[in-house]
Amino acid sequence: EVQLVESGGGLVQPGGSLRLSCAASGFTFSSYAMSWVRQAPGKGLEWVSSIYPGGDSTTVVRSVRGRFTSSRDNAKNTLYLQMNDLKPEDTAVYYCARGTGLDAPRGQGTQVTVSA
Repeated sequence: EVQLVESGGGLVQPGGSLRLSCAASGFTFSSYAMSWVRQAPGKGLEWVSSIYPGGDSTTVVRSVRGRFTSSRDNAKNTLYLQMNDLKPEDTAVYYCARGTGLDAPRGQGTQVTVSA
């Protein structure tokens, strides 16, 4: 059974940083591309970033380029999202997903709120 458990969200002021983690189990983590997607209040799911199995290739949505970085530790079956210079429009529930599509299996999410 695929299990994805996100953590690390919280309330942060604009310009602040957070690091999200996603603990994966139930599948061979190192064989899969992994992604972060988010859902802002009242909006649909938005793809944020993907990282490929070896961890040496990542992509991010234009709106977070230069601020968010995905990484992974295949030995620990863990995915990370480092978020810097956070903006109010980054407020959302953040999910990790196995794969790169918006319909990929994902966890329960972690809330990120950016507010003064």
